[in-house]
Amino acid sequence: MPDPHRPLSGAPADETDCQRTGDKQMTVQTPTPTQGYAVQMLPSHKAEELTNGGNLAHIELGDQLYTLRITRAGKLILTK
Repeated sequence: MPDPHRPLSGAPADETDCQRTGDKQMTVQTPTPTQGYAVQMLPSHKAEELTNGGNLAHIELGDQLYTLRITRAGKLILTK
């Protein structure tokens, strides 16, 4: 996935894709759903904080209780 903060390589498609700042040209990107902008707007949580430094945490959703587990390999498993 391309870095949404880096300018596009190559020439812009048209003049609306560029902005001039001083004597430098900056390419402006319009984010698409696949560029990851939506991911940056989601809440972010560190698994180690959710587990208070351990490897297990309970997560409630409605009346359901789930267990979040950090494996020895550093993967996450969520079970009901």
